[in-house]
Amino acid sequence: MTSLAESDAGPKVRSSVRFSEWMNAMPHPSVVLEIAATHVAAARWGRDISHLAASAVETLPEGAILPSATQTNINDAAAVRAAIKSVSSRVPNQGQPVALMVPDPVIRVFILSFDSFPRRAEEALPMLRWRLKKSLPFDAEEAAISWMKQSNREGKPEIVATVARQKIIREYESAAEDEGIAVGVVQSSTLATLAMLDRELTTLLIRMSNRNLTTAIARGDTLCVYRSTEMDKGPERVSPQAILDEVFPALAFYQDTWGGKVECVRVAGFGAGEGELLEALAREVGCAAEPVSATKALSAEATSLAAKGLEALVGWQMNLGG
Repeated sequence: MTSLAESDAGPKVRSSVRFSEWMNAMPHPSVVLEIAATHVAAARWGRDISHLAASAVETLPEGAILPSATQTNINDAAAVRAAIKSVSSRVPNQGQPVALMVPDPVIRVFILSFDSFPRRAEEALPMLRWRLKKSLPFDAEEAAISWMKQSNREGKPEIVATVARQKIIREYESAAEDEGIAVGVVQSSTLATLAMLDRELTTLLIRMSNRNLTTAIARGDTLCVYRSTEMDKGPERVSPQAILDEVFPALAFYQDTWGGKVECVRVAGFGAGEGELLEALAREVGCAAEPVSATKALSAEATSLAAKGLEALVGWQMNLGG
């Protein structure tokens, strides 16, 4: 999506039915910075996914960042700034703006159906604010909104809207700016990771970051389902059954709404418990289940990053189709 800080002035997106085109329409800095609940990481890419110039990651103390759509996120500003300074010294942005990936709970994603939707941003934005008013945990007037248009099963317009509280986004932007880093675009980590999925298949992505579980189903270039849930345990302790309990409603909704079945499953963020989860998913969903790092289009360097839990950095570059 475009920078949330800029979206009220009119999103720099095309009127398009392709999810990949929406992603490609935004500014695309070569340096991507991820501020997560557990770490700060950065990567500088060359012209495509096979050209990783530099990467770095720093672990954050527990509780330094508590991701939330409404409340203060950065609780240990000194630790976060130190981590940003460390990774940026190893992955210099050379004075250029960076892409900033933030935790999934910060950015809410809505898939909304409309009979018709205006093309002009000055007409679309008030309509979205009105539609989202009762669904947001904060005043809709405080929301930064970006959106793209796709079509549902019947060919009617759907809007994928990404929404965040402006003051929360500013927390993350300010943390980067305090270290001399300008932010050109803001996106959630899982939205970036979606670019790693095979567009030829209907794919279920299950991604865990700290205790937040995000489930998405993409059918080609259409985002069909997106759910984000706070679990009571982290990835090393959560059981496969607890994950399945969260995934089944998303699968049922997809089958009822779109028909057909999911053709493959990709997972990320489960650490030592990944193998057991993959077995359970393959058995219960009835299709191949693999880590997102198994994406065939990846270079060795990109595969290594994804295997370390830095798939958002890889997905950001793959938005270019590299």
